[in-house]
Amino acid sequence: MKRHLALLAGCLLLCLGGLGVILASREGAAPAPVAKDGGEAAPKIATSRIAHVTIYPDSALITREVDVPAGAGLVELVVNPLPEATVASSLYTESVEGLRVLTTRFRSRPVKEDTREEVRKLDEELRKLQAQQRKLQSESQAIEANLALMAKLENFATASTTHATEKGKLDADATIALAKYLMEGRTERAKQKVELFEQQQLLMEQIDFAQRKLRTLTSGSNKIERDAVIVVDKVNAGGGKIKLNYLVTSAVWKPAYKFRAGKTAKDAVTVEYLAAVIQQTGEDWHRVEMTLSTAQPMLNAAPPDLHALAINVLPRGGTAQGVTVGSLQQGLGLRAGGGMGSGGPMAPGTMPPGGMPGMSGPLPAGRLAVQAAGLAESKDKGKELAEAAKKLRWEAQDRQNTLREKDATELSNYAAVLEQMREMLVAQGSKKEGGIATRTGNEGPSVTYHLSAKLSVPSRSDEQVIEVSKLDLEPEYFYKAVPVLTSHVYRQATLQNKSKHVLLPGEATMYNGTDFVGRMTLPLVAVGEKFTVGFGADTQLQVQRQMMDRSKTMQAGNQVLKYDYRILVSSYKSEKVKVQVWDRLPLTEKESMTVNLVKSEPTVCTEPLYVREDRANNLLRWDVEVDPEMRGEKALKIQYEFQLELDRQASLGSFITK
Repeated sequence: MKRHLALLAGCLLLCLGGLGVILASREGAAPAPVAKDGGEAAPKIATSRIAHVTIYPDSALITREVDVPAGAGLVELVVNPLPEATVASSLYTESVEGLRVLTTRFRSRPVKEDTREEVRKLDEELRKLQAQQRKLQSESQAIEANLALMAKLENFATASTTHATEKGKLDADATIALAKYLMEGRTERAKQKVELFEQQQLLMEQIDFAQRKLRTLTSGSNKIERDAVIVVDKVNAGGGKIKLNYLVTSAVWKPAYKFRAGKTAKDAVTVEYLAAVIQQTGEDWHRVEMTLSTAQPMLNAAPPDLHALAINVLPRGGTAQGVTVGSLQQGLGLRAGGGMGSGGPMAPGTMPPGGMPGMSGPLPAGRLAVQAAGLAESKDKGKELAEAAKKLRWEAQDRQNTLREKDATELSNYAAVLEQMREMLVAQGSKKEGGIATRTGNEGPSVTYHLSAKLSVPSRSDEQVIEVSKLDLEPEYFYKAVPVLTSHVYRQATLQNKSKHVLLPGEATMYNGTDFVGRMTLPLVAVGEKFTVGFGADTQLQVQRQMMDRSKTMQAGNQVLKYDYRILVSSYKSEKVKVQVWDRLPLTEKESMTVNLVKSEPTVCTEPLYVREDRANNLLRWDVEVDPEMRGEKALKIQYEFQLELDRQASLGSFITK
């Protein structure tokens, strides 16, 4: 009977178990794998490698090739680990023929310890060092205990010796042996104590260094693993590859250059176009195809919504109510300057919790009121407006990329308000400044460089330099002297960018042959554009400037001041050279004084560009050729005379550079 009951109970259990499996399959929920410790088991990770990286000014787009195993039907692929700098909303996957990607999602999950190899090695090293530290502490405690025991033994020996002396039973040999043992033992223990202290100090330094390295690697990490979970529908049974793309922060690049001039005038100027990359994304880029871009990544499929523009009219003498341009920049966390080479774009997430001054909430729709009063009289305000608008547009795109469409729309409309104020109110600037017609959203070109070689850029804090291109440009060498500013004469070259690359603004390191001569800032150079670079001072050329005469006369009720100057250019070179010599006359915008160049030998330059841009500002330039023998008494002479005419009651006031 008992046997039958046991069989019946077993059958019942099997039926209940089968029913549970059927129910689970009907609900579509497979039981999660369980680890030995009872927690959730680590997922099976798909094989992947970084194949391509596009670096933007403040982020990078990573492309991973993910292996899809053989077998038809649905398959879930887990790509791990994604770096902490991953923008969760930026993940997307490119499929190929025969592989259809259904979903791509970002997932984070806690883990017991960091899975990165370098972190595991540091953890293991730190555990070993801490074990050694505990061992040394134990030995130190043992030595202290031994010293304490020896102190007790010394007290006992002292008391025994005193007692034996009083009784007349002192054993001198035993007493001397005990004293010798105590002295040698104390000396040995003291020596061991010093050695242990030195070992502990060295060990503490090693532990501190390992902990600092670990903090750097795990900065901000709370033992969270980040996965990309991709569900693929496979039509064919064979394997394949798909491409996972995601955006990461903590990666920047900026252009840098090396210009190397030849020793002779016939030698080409070699330009090394470099990119300085800092990437602290948390993952190494090993032998990847790389692209450099000055654009901002755009992950939004639709444009922001346009809001209405309301303008208030103030009565004469009324007070403007609203936000000033300065408080707007401060309230939005905007830095002065913008773009590459002048501070860079605004960092994401810089909007303060309270939003802009005088407003409730971070981004209240339709309540931006920027004061317009005084803008028409201030040219500087136009620059402020342009900078603020550019920062706002950059921040708006960042919020579009992170799926904060409402904030992105508000910021885009705020930027447009500032740009339209600039167009409608700000006093027009000079032609050199581009007037007011330039839209801030289109300032500067967006260029892309596809690097030919596969490169490796590990994740670390210091700057890493990679080569974009190498150019050989034909130079037109000349020398430039500005004796009113410096007695040195500088070698320069006019170059034309005949490459296919736009040269972005950046720092250039200059060499004359193999000799380092200094640094300069290279401006933006378009394809086909001419530009000038410097190659340092040349000690074989010398320049002097001196006043030869000064006089004051009265003419028709006005006082006339005359000044006579001479500039000497001396050459100790073995060949004839071209030299530009620059000087200046006073500049006045008031009719109460006139400035005239009376004579000049040789004549001032007549080049159209110079006449239009510099001569109008009373800057003087002479283009001369200096022969090798022109030195000493034979030095090349430039003489000029100018006069100032002003009212007899007037006098010269302040001297200001413009």
